Amino acid sequence: MSYSKILIAVDSSEYSMNAAKKGLELSHQLNAKVALLYVIDTSKALGNIDAGITAEEALIILKKEAEQTLDELAAMYNGTSIMKFIPEGLPSKDIIKTAEIWEADLIILGTHGRTGLLHLLVGSVAEHIIRHSKTPVMVVPSR
Repeated sequence: MSYSKILIAVDSSEYSMNAAKKGLELSHQLNAKVALLYVIDTSKALGNIDAGITAEEALIILKKEAEQTLDELAAMYNGTSIMKFIPEGLPSKDIIKTAEIWEADLIILGTHGRTGLLHLLVGSVAEHIIRHSKTPVMVVPSR
């Protein structure tokens, strides 16, 4: 199968940056269109009233972090154009939804390498996407 549209899902973690680099390299090799996706996890946009930070302010901070991350990655990509998506919601659902809407041929993402009890309790976004996505998924391992 040829991949002409590659969606690279990222966050600000080291694992994610590694996956983005691999995804950008692959898109160059395949001469594919590429889009970067950073889902603002609304479950993490919690305010801290004691510190004087509202939920809305926390969301603004998360949006700025997402924009900076995508700008950094886009600067590494010296192709003709790069799309950037920054939806708000839940990563596992919004990655799949964006891939379908943009009609991606491949989703690339990293994994945080959770194991044991932490994996059991928290789960894995990558695992959820692999199980539920109609679009093929490439998971770049944490090491």
